[in-house]
Amino acid sequence: MSTEKHEITTKEDWIKLLEDNDAGRSNMNKLIMNYLVTEGFKEAAEKFQQESGIAPSVNLHSLDDRMRIRDAIMNGRIEEATTLINQLHAELLDNDRYLYFHLQQLHLIELIRNNRIEEALSFAQSHLSEAGEDNQAVLTELERTIALLAFEDPLSSPFGDLLSPSHRQKVASEVNAAILKMEHQEPTAPKISTLLKLILWAQEKLNKKNVKYPRMTELASATISDPK
Repeated sequence: MSTEKHEITTKEDWIKLLEDNDAGRSNMNKLIMNYLVTEGFKEAAEKFQQESGIAPSVNLHSLDDRMRIRDAIMNGRIEEATTLINQLHAELLDNDRYLYFHLQQLHLIELIRNNRIEEALSFAQSHLSEAGEDNQAVLTELERTIALLAFEDPLSSPFGDLLSPSHRQKVASEVNAAILKMEHQEPTAPKISTLLKLILWAQEKLNKKNVKYPRMTELASATISDPK
């Protein structure tokens, strides 16, 4: 196997190429707008439309229902979110039982978070006791949730991740994707997520070929480092 290293460009040349590429900027703006619309960030999408001139692919007023549902989930109002989902698409949770379980699980987590232990036990027994009978993944998730009750400080327990804002965000994203899929408005995942996966794949291939190139080392900040 050849170990020859190939020079592609410097970091400065690469960044200048990106900055001077009008098509690249336009495509990036479209990716940003797609992310904002897909995730339901209406106000940010409106402001970005004004600043970039990029038109969203849907009427931004259609984001209102998804925003209300996301806001309810992110603030722990799971029963309200479930009611809003049923009002928007009555058949959604009937057809997607795994998503319905995640909402019920999140409601149980909120009861535990607020130390409503007796109510949590009653809810688990009456609504979730049969959920994991035919699905090992559901059973595992349910067992982790119930295990929170065994700790005086559930947040510091090995299962404390269930109480983190990121878990609410995960469920909110699942609900958002399910609504988008039903309405056929946008892909269920932002295109920018696919692009980031493609970047990681391409960099892995270049690394295996021993190519030197300006590498993106921090995806969150899009930090590009000099070739090594």
